[in-house]
Amino acid sequence: MQILIKDTFIVDNKTTNNPKKQSILIEDGIITEISGKIDVKADKVIDASGMYTSPGWLDIGTQIGEPGYEHREDIQSVTNAAAAGGYTAIAPFPNTMPVIQTKADISFLKERSGNNVTLIYPIGALSLNCEGKEMTELYDMFSAGAVAFSDGPKSIQNSGLMKRSLEYVQAFKGLILHQASDSSLTDGGQIHEGEMSTSLGMKGIPSLAEELLIERDIRLLEYTGGKIHFANISTARSVDLIKKAKKEGLQVTASVAIMNLCYDDNYLSEFDSNFKVLPPLRSKSDKRALIKGLKDGTIDCITSNHVPLEADVKELEFPYAKFGAIQLETCLSSIICFTDLEATPSFLVEKLCIKPREILEIGIPKIEKGERAEITIFDLEKEWTYEEKSILSKSRNSSLIGKKLKAKVKATIRNNKLYLDR
Repeated sequence: MQILIKDTFIVDNKTTNNPKKQSILIEDGIITEISGKIDVKADKVIDASGMYTSPGWLDIGTQIGEPGYEHREDIQSVTNAAAAGGYTAIAPFPNTMPVIQTKADISFLKERSGNNVTLIYPIGALSLNCEGKEMTELYDMFSAGAVAFSDGPKSIQNSGLMKRSLEYVQAFKGLILHQASDSSLTDGGQIHEGEMSTSLGMKGIPSLAEELLIERDIRLLEYTGGKIHFANISTARSVDLIKKAKKEGLQVTASVAIMNLCYDDNYLSEFDSNFKVLPPLRSKSDKRALIKGLKDGTIDCITSNHVPLEADVKELEFPYAKFGAIQLETCLSSIICFTDLEATPSFLVEKLCIKPREILEIGIPKIEKGERAEITIFDLEKEWTYEEKSILSKSRNSSLIGKKLKAKVKATIRNNKLYLDR
């Protein structure tokens, strides 16, 4: 198949492409020509005037449903939603049923996504059944293709387990991802502990719960060596702790979930359960600190924190609704519409493509002649409405349905497969 991308601006921080409009010809998945004008009758022609073309994006910590929760999301639906959001790859958390915790599980995910536009790079469970008690067979999963190890949104409470894991993975340069939260401080919590939780009469989730475990993990890292990624941090103090650890030369990286960049706990005043997420929406000052940390490089990348949920567990009175929201298809629009980032195309590519791949040590695709095409095309001026009927995820737990948005992905290309927005 021939695909011709016409009149696009190439944004590739790893190459030195001309900043002028370029056309790109892809034949059977390989970039065969890049120039100002290409005259061929291709099978697919994408008019990308005024749009940007970058290496394919990658999302860390996507929640998938298969196996076990296919009614929420299966591999086909999650990869379709990811492609619509600009992601040619996702690295999902292992919290399925059963948990992704064996080399057979890793192979299953890799094989099931191989022919789709979006490829899955599995993250294996750090502890058996994500129960935080006994370490899994980490090396077996690594050998099968696991790119990191984590218990997903379930934090590791046992310091001994975290210490042993940090020591063990060093033999093969493995990476641990940790979404930190001390469960002894959060039990029964509904929203961020602060003025809003007091006003609404709800039990709060204190910032301290996250900060204590991040500080513990940094101390353990000092002791053991190794590397750790703090997934979806949410507080100003967490940003400070990670900044200090980086200055001290520790191998620490961090991500922030898109909703924590866009919203604060004031949005919970009307009890919209679609704003009930983990980590919780924090204070305005926390949100400002996250934005600053992202700009100065303390926070390495942005995640969608995509958690699909069916109506039966989400459309309930606020205290009974589960935590989570879908964001794969709307992450780009959320950055442009609801944050103070004033994001340039190169900044977006750094935080959605380059840094996530560097963290997981996954090769960054190149937009060069002779390279295999793994590409995202995005339009920062496109205005559109997020309509329920057009959602590719199986779930509908989003606060953005019916909203007018700006910025949209035009196309994603990988492995001679194409997603094209209509």
